Amino acid sequence: MLLHRPGKGVVVVKCMKHEQPEIRTIHVGHNVCSSITGEEVYIPHKYPHNRVVSSQYTLLTFLPKNLFSQFRRIANFYFLVVGIIQLIIDTPVTPIATILPLTFVITVTAIKQGYEDWLRHKADKEINYRNATVVEKGHLKDCRSMDIKVGDIVRVQINEKFPCDLVMLSSNNQDGKCYVTTANLDGETNLKTQVCIPETRKYRLDTDFEGLEAVIECEKPVADLYRFIGRLHIMQNGQKITRPLSLENILLQGARLRNTTFIYGCAVYTGQETKMGLNSKFKTTKFSHVERRMNTFLIVFIITLFLLSSIFTGLKYWYTTTFILPWYVPPGKDELTTMNVIEDFLAFTVLYYYIIPISLYVTIEIQRVVGSMFFKWDCSMYDDELDHPAQANTSDLNEELGQVEYLFADKTGTLTENTMQLRFCSINGIIYEEINDTLCEYNSSQPVSNMSEHLIEFFTVLVLCHTVRVDHKTSGDTVVSTDSIYSHSGKDYEYNASSPDEKALVEACRKYGIVFHGSRNDHMEVTFQDTMKRFKVLNILEFDSIRRCMSVIVQDETGEIHVLCKGAEIDIFEKVSSGDLQSASKHINQFAKLGLRTLAIAKKTISRIEFETLNGALLEAKSCLQRREKKVLEVCNMVESELKLLGVTAVEDKLQKDVPETIIKLRNAGIKVWVLTGDKEETAINISYSTGHFNMGMKELHLTGNVTSDDCQIAITRLCQTITLSDDGDEYVLIIDGQSLHHVLANHQPALRQLCSSCVAVLCCRMSPIQKAQVVRFVKHLAGAPVTAAIGDGANDVSMIHEAHVGIGIMGKEGRMAVTNSDYAFGKFRFLSRALLLHGHLYYIRLATVVQYSFYKNVAFITPQVFYQFFCHFSQQSAYDSFYLLFYNITCTSLPILIYGMFEQHMLQSKLLGKPAYTSQ
Repeated sequence: MLLHRPGKGVVVVKCMKHEQPEIRTIHVGHNVCSSITGEEVYIPHKYPHNRVVSSQYTLLTFLPKNLFSQFRRIANFYFLVVGIIQLIIDTPVTPIATILPLTFVITVTAIKQGYEDWLRHKADKEINYRNATVVEKGHLKDCRSMDIKVGDIVRVQINEKFPCDLVMLSSNNQDGKCYVTTANLDGETNLKTQVCIPETRKYRLDTDFEGLEAVIECEKPVADLYRFIGRLHIMQNGQKITRPLSLENILLQGARLRNTTFIYGCAVYTGQETKMGLNSKFKTTKFSHVERRMNTFLIVFIITLFLLSSIFTGLKYWYTTTFILPWYVPPGKDELTTMNVIEDFLAFTVLYYYIIPISLYVTIEIQRVVGSMFFKWDCSMYDDELDHPAQANTSDLNEELGQVEYLFADKTGTLTENTMQLRFCSINGIIYEEINDTLCEYNSSQPVSNMSEHLIEFFTVLVLCHTVRVDHKTSGDTVVSTDSIYSHSGKDYEYNASSPDEKALVEACRKYGIVFHGSRNDHMEVTFQDTMKRFKVLNILEFDSIRRCMSVIVQDETGEIHVLCKGAEIDIFEKVSSGDLQSASKHINQFAKLGLRTLAIAKKTISRIEFETLNGALLEAKSCLQRREKKVLEVCNMVESELKLLGVTAVEDKLQKDVPETIIKLRNAGIKVWVLTGDKEETAINISYSTGHFNMGMKELHLTGNVTSDDCQIAITRLCQTITLSDDGDEYVLIIDGQSLHHVLANHQPALRQLCSSCVAVLCCRMSPIQKAQVVRFVKHLAGAPVTAAIGDGANDVSMIHEAHVGIGIMGKEGRMAVTNSDYAFGKFRFLSRALLLHGHLYYIRLATVVQYSFYKNVAFITPQVFYQFFCHFSQQSAYDSFYLLFYNITCTSLPILIYGMFEQHMLQSKLLGKPAYTSQ
């Protein structure tokens, strides 16, 4: 271990291996800064290399690891044991009849797995040997990507991928910004803006870093793509300056640099510790119910084998003690000794061991691979808009698609298009609607002709309080990214936003401005644009997944400081002290009945002293490495208080094509559909009716608004009594919110099971991502252990996709996290009917037939062997020649059933899709 002592150089000492610390301390450029850390002795920590390893084997480990993996299968291990027994005892069947087929099966599987691993090695080598550039002693040095170490200062050129996770230090832009795409991480193709701290922007040459004294402190690696907590200490003019680091300061491995000539960054996470590496770990292996039952069958047949061997061993000694043995039987063979009994038992085991089909696993594996190809080749599941076919990320769960009993579906982006458009807004108690890209008063087709103070104040918040970035073309195909909507007079705008709601609101603001400027009232556009120019953004409070709101602190030309806030009404209303709250609540309920997504808009004015206090507290909270989120939340709650309510917005998210027809088909096939969404109750109910999830005439049971466990117990008891006293023909649907679900899952699961079993559909609203997974886990443990499937399109659906027996991803507009973490994926919800009712049904029928046939043919094959022992006086003679034993499973019977298992269609596609009830039979 190398130690650095100030003034004493580097010494070598020995130290014990220690665990990785909670906080990682990195000396930028490996320049030891004892003046920053205050440590007399610097002990460098050994971090993982930057080598990407997705392969499972090496040349040395392939044979033992692959054999161990294959012999974990019951059938393979069973035949291995039988082969060993045949080599030990005086076997009635030649060992070649067992060893040769087993070797063939093991070899074929090993070749397949070895080829797949070779492809992974090839892909790894391409990444690991990619050229990279690091700064070493003030000079650029070329190296391989795999040689980058934590602490290295790395230079990345335009259009290059980041070789590891870097904290951005500088770029060629004087403002310290760069633009990246993260399609390889989350599937989002839009440009994202990353920045460096102001103190390191000036380091734009490799020679500038020679005198840099800086230390980065950050948390240990976490897999969350949207989380990074750290701080940077830098010495400038003899003083130590500390700046917080967050997600906007880090450049993730796999992302690509765009529209920026170069950047410099310090490596903080390398190799498998990068966020891409942590998210690329193999998921928990899922096994289909058919495979589990097949293992049960194998155990039953093994028990049957041992039972037969025991019976015939007893019959042999009964015969030898009752009748006189022929002269050619060696002396002592008829003696009842322990060794003779064991040897005879093993001999009968070897004689009957073909009761288990040795080729079963190979047949199933080939059938599954071909079946997954059919899934990809289905032209009816090809998405023309995305220009992408359906994909099968695994072939091990093909038949599971045909056994789904419960389907859990996200709403936004799964049942809907996730294409937002502003429809209504309520401002100062007055409803406005959008008609032909113009803002009109409700029930009036005349555009607003006078931009009142309330309207300007409302739209000012919409224009300033967002994270949308505007791109426009200046010349040719050159794209310039800005943070201002009105920074360019041209009309070639392209908005990039992480939230489609935000994009819809900003686009609406621009549309209204352009329409007013072009035809109705020139003064309105000038007033609107000038209003925007009067503000200077001072601070932005970042999004929070729990708070569901954001705020921007701005200063106008008069020096006044304003807090502009936008978020879910359930959060904003709690912080409002003035404004027309009653009208806003009424209008929100009205919008919700139309199935629209709503947001509340608010603001307040603060003094300079208040701003300095809050800004200091926010900076201190963001600089903390421990419990940063909690401390930032506390400051945000202080900022977002005593607000003035300005109004609410209502955005429409249109249904996808054929969603109602698809849900009806699934219900007719016996599949219960549960919708899990984060939307408010009224909006979610309206969407359920419009999608066919709920039908008119069904009676609603509401388990919502319960704040305690006792309240939930009373509500469930009341709902169960309602069902008990109702008519037999009534159909019930259950609506439950996240707050009530929290208490019910913790304390009242049996009662909830009884309630859900009486309902034809369930709607869960106001759900968090983890609650979606909890609901899936709850249903998986219902009576009968039903097969579950979960379908979603966003990162918030990944947890329930992992939890379900079958996870299905929609290639939507919220990135590709759901797709990459799913078992199967396609572009539209309507393709689900073909996936479950056609492909899944055929997969299940085919595989079930293959498994039953494989066991049946071997039982039929071994039965004559059993009866033959009565004619050979239980002498363990074989009724078959070794040639038949050798080739019966591999060649004589495997090919016909394999062809059947790949191509059999016992029912027409039109009947399976047109009459879904057939799939449940």
